[in-house]
Formats: sequence, C-alpha cells, structure tokens
Amino acid sequence: MRKFWTAFFVVLASWVIAEPALAQQGISAVTVVTNDDGSQDYTMTLQALFIMTALSLIPAFIMMMTSFTRIIVVLSILRQAIGLQQSPSNQILVGVSLFLSMFIMAPVFEEINERALQPYLSEQMTSLDAIEQAKGPMRAFMLSQTRVKDLETFVRIAGDEGKYADTDEVPLTILIPAFVTSELKTAFQIGFMLFIPFLIIDLVVASILMAMGMMMLSPMIVSLPFKLMLFVLVDGWNLIFGTLATSFGMGV
Repeated sequence: MRKFWTAFFVVLASWVIAEPALAQQGISAVTVVTNDDGSQDYTMTLQALFIMTALSLIPAFIMMMTSFTRIIVVLSILRQAIGLQQSPSNQILVGVSLFLSMFIMAPVFEEINERALQPYLSEQMTSLDAIEQAKGPMRAFMLSQTRVKDLETFVRIAGDEGKYADTDEVPLTILIPAFVTSELKTAFQIGFMLFIPFLIIDLVVASILMAMGMMMLSPMIVSLPFKLMLFVLVDGWNLIFGTLATSFGMGV
C-alpha cells in the first residue's frame, strides 16, 4: 500500500509542478544562511512553493482522475434510496470510497511504479521522462472509462475538431473533464437501478397504509425496516462493492 501511495503522490504532484521548475537542476528547496553571530536562517525557494501548491491540489486529483467519483456518488444515492439521512455518515462513505478506489486503482499504481517511479529513483531516467511514462497508465485508465460522445463533446467545445487522429493524442485538459462527465453518467445509471427495488417497497407500503386508512402515518417510517431487511438479506454491501469493482473492468 505504501508503494501505491508513493507512486500516486509522485505522478499527481509532478503534473501540477511546472515543467521548467522540474527541469532545473541544483536548486535547493531550502537555503541556509549563516549569520555573523553564528545563527542560521532558512529561506524557502520557489521550488518548495510549487511543491506545497501541488500538495493542496492532490485531493482534487484524487476525486477527478480516479474511480472515487463514481463510488461516492453511488453510495450517496444508495443511502438516499434506503431512506437513511446520516447513516452511514459522510466520513464513512468518503473513507469507504477512498479505500475502494485504492483497490480498484492498484493495477494502475503498480504500472506507474514499475514504468516511472522505480526507474526514476534508480536514476535510469530524468524527472521529465518519468512524468511522461507515468501519464501513460493514468491516460489509459481514463480513456477506458470515458465515452466517445463525451470526449467528442469537449473536443468540439475546445474548437479542436479534426485535430486529433487518435484518442491517445487528446490532451489531459480535454480528457479529464470528459472522464468526469462519463463517471457521473455511469454513477447515476447505477444509482437508478439501485433505487428501483426500494421505490417498489415504498409504493407497496404507501398503498397498504392508504387502504387501511392510516393516511396520517408516514410511509417512510414503516417502509424503512423492510428496506433495511431486504438490503441485509440480499447481502447488499457485497453486491454493491462487487458491482462497482466490475464496472471498472475488474474480474472481467
């Protein structure tokens, strides 16, 4: 797991830091100045500033360039379909989504580690070459989950129609928003399918209460135990997590 996180941090931080700053050699992150009285002052350089800026943007990259978006949206829709307001809590949903994303993205991180991180650490390639090698697995993952229609939409918006002969030539500035759009559509499709059985239970309970003349009793209160019982009996969490994993091509 530590190897995956290291590879993930390197590729995301590298995309944010400007390439000229990466290409510079011999620029120390901290400059130590010795004063006349023997004390020392430490001065941060622009390189360290770029690194700190990259760290602040890493959460956005995690949400927008991995499987995290689809998972968190589906789990949020599931909670609403069952009728639960705060259980599981937002913190639990985010935590589950994060670790499930790590599981799904593990092959991609492993490939980045083998192609870019380890050769760079062993000084077999430069930092710029490592960045280019690391882009490949992430680009392949996003392209495999991006609909052609969404990609064509953003290419048209950018005014680059007919400019790219192959999808591999599409820049990340176009690929990332197209990927996010496709992820949201897929998440809502899965969420719609999850809503149907719980909606049927709500309709049945509401009809029974109406027939019994108990119109003042909220159907949501009565149907909630039945929806929870159904979800537990069908081993719902296992089905949900398995469906989300296979929706990214795992186990296929």
